[in-house]
Amino acid sequence: MTIASLPSQGVGPEAPIDPAVLARMANALFAALPGTPPSSLPALGSAGVPAGVQAPVNIAPPGSPLVSPAGFGPSVPGTPIPQGIIPGVNLLPASPTPLASLGHRAPALLPHAQAGNGVPDTVFSALPAYEPRLGGAVLGVPEASGASAQQAATHPASGAAPFYFLSPGHGVPSAGGVGADARPSADPLDGLARAPFAAPSAPRATAPVAGTATPQTTPSTEPKFYFVDAVVLPSGYVTPAKPAPHGAVPQADAGRHPAFDVNAVRRDFPILQERVNGRQLVWFDNAATTHKPQSVIDRIAYFYEHENSNIHRAAHALAARATDAYEGARQRVQKFINAPDVDEVIFVRGTTEAINLVAKSWGGQHVGEGDEIIVSNLEHHANIVPWQQLAAAKGAKLRVIPVDDSGQVLLDEYRKLLNDRTRIVAVTQVSNALGTVVPVKEIVELAHRAGAKALVDGAQSVSHMRVDVQDIGADFFVFSGHKVFGPTGIGVVWGKREVLEDMPPWQGGGNMIADVTFEKTVFQPIPNKFEAGTGNIADAVGLGAAIDYVNRVGIENIARYEHELLVYGMERLREIPGVRLIGTAAEKASVMSFVLHGYSTEEVGKALNEEGIAVRTGHHCAQPILRRFGVETTVRPSLAFYNTFGEIDQLATVVRRLAGQRRAG
Repeated sequence: MTIASLPSQGVGPEAPIDPAVLARMANALFAALPGTPPSSLPALGSAGVPAGVQAPVNIAPPGSPLVSPAGFGPSVPGTPIPQGIIPGVNLLPASPTPLASLGHRAPALLPHAQAGNGVPDTVFSALPAYEPRLGGAVLGVPEASGASAQQAATHPASGAAPFYFLSPGHGVPSAGGVGADARPSADPLDGLARAPFAAPSAPRATAPVAGTATPQTTPSTEPKFYFVDAVVLPSGYVTPAKPAPHGAVPQADAGRHPAFDVNAVRRDFPILQERVNGRQLVWFDNAATTHKPQSVIDRIAYFYEHENSNIHRAAHALAARATDAYEGARQRVQKFINAPDVDEVIFVRGTTEAINLVAKSWGGQHVGEGDEIIVSNLEHHANIVPWQQLAAAKGAKLRVIPVDDSGQVLLDEYRKLLNDRTRIVAVTQVSNALGTVVPVKEIVELAHRAGAKALVDGAQSVSHMRVDVQDIGADFFVFSGHKVFGPTGIGVVWGKREVLEDMPPWQGGGNMIADVTFEKTVFQPIPNKFEAGTGNIADAVGLGAAIDYVNRVGIENIARYEHELLVYGMERLREIPGVRLIGTAAEKASVMSFVLHGYSTEEVGKALNEEGIAVRTGHHCAQPILRRFGVETTVRPSLAFYNTFGEIDQLATVVRRLAGQRRAG
């Protein structure tokens, strides 16, 4: 296969790329990007790579029009270009920035089929190369085209917008902080990346909010990666007498928070380099599940390679390592939610199992005939069905806090529901269907005044805002690992010690036993009392790594950036004729549910998927709240901190195109 036979992205599998044209396009791209002075660029040899660097055997020969232009070789002097790379295409300018010192990688071509000599037989895109390492997250480079290259040069001024939970001004980027992800007005490779899709329109000009910093437009000089090479085996992961034979446990640097850079974040998530229907993946299904950074993937792999064992009660080294890793993850959860006692943290499969545990154990013991359970109209089915089952079994009543037309709970109506028969109030902190941020602290305080317990469902909140269970004051707080960039199949119940100790175990088996005879059983103290059988050890460890990652980035950084995305996305969708936003509460996070006149939600979802944009359509396991707004299903784009303004533009462009087609028909 020759370079000239490579298929052209977005054009068709039979159309060859003209090497000279491709080289000119690459040059145009890099001319449009901020670079470094020519004097700082490494000297190039005859093959277009820095002097002293061995060029791979399967790259374009010297003199080829595809040889890297001056200054666009590998970003680290002395680092060979990976085999299969086309020099000069999708490479970042070489510069003596912190990128280089952190092991910046040149991108490799993603092969569809690999020939025996290692040369790709069919190539769809140029993507960052992620090579598994035990020393921490592997560091890639951002794609030269696609969503992450389309950040707004001027961010929307969002401090005065009526969304989210932060005070005015929090959403406005400040110099050196949030907002370093500038989007060019035009993407030089837009025709390749998204043809036949038109380039997204630029965001509307917005005046800066008074008293806030001017949006940052210069490149950040902060480190571009949130993970550096691993340190020696840290306390809380493994503590064997000797280090593991293949190096240290992958772990985030727990030090200072760098300035937020969405492009650096995106390089930590390998799945964001995927292509769907020929387009780069845009992941707007974060309320269903979030993607995993390389450090989490590496940490789980490391567990299976070096620590895999059942925990507790064993006299061998791997059991000790696994136990330390598992209990270290529990400590990370404790600190992440500011729980007062690590023993109050219980591992379960997820939020659904967590709520069922509380309903079956605490509810089975404390709810009786004629008692009342309060939930809100916003709840996920997982925070409705277990309480319905309990009420039916005990002869109790389930009562519902109504919401207003924006989707916010009505506190005055809630106060009317409380009485001396109320036993527990269970509410979500953030609605999975609307994104409403619920005033849970006030709801908990009112429940306690009435003598009731309170449970807060944090599945949709822990990845978007700081959670402090002591400040919230609830008796139970529950969440799932896969909503906070961790693995599936792992979740958490936090409960106050005195409440948990009063509860009977809800499952029986190994691990939760102190002593068993045929006459009676003595249970372990918390948390083991509620962790019967072999738990999901590896994924608990993965959850700990995910928490490390979020802490490294900084939850406040995440909240501010996502707030800007949310305000911008809601504005873009609101502008489109025929779009009806479902859920417009003043305090809102992540979710942008909508319906489009003349289309089923499934049709909208299918059209978005054809452009590589993943959204959730359906009832989102929250049918009561959707029916409150007269709909059975919605289209639900939901945001995470690795999403970009350019991706929102792509979403809006597809929806606007659909709206125009239906109007024309």
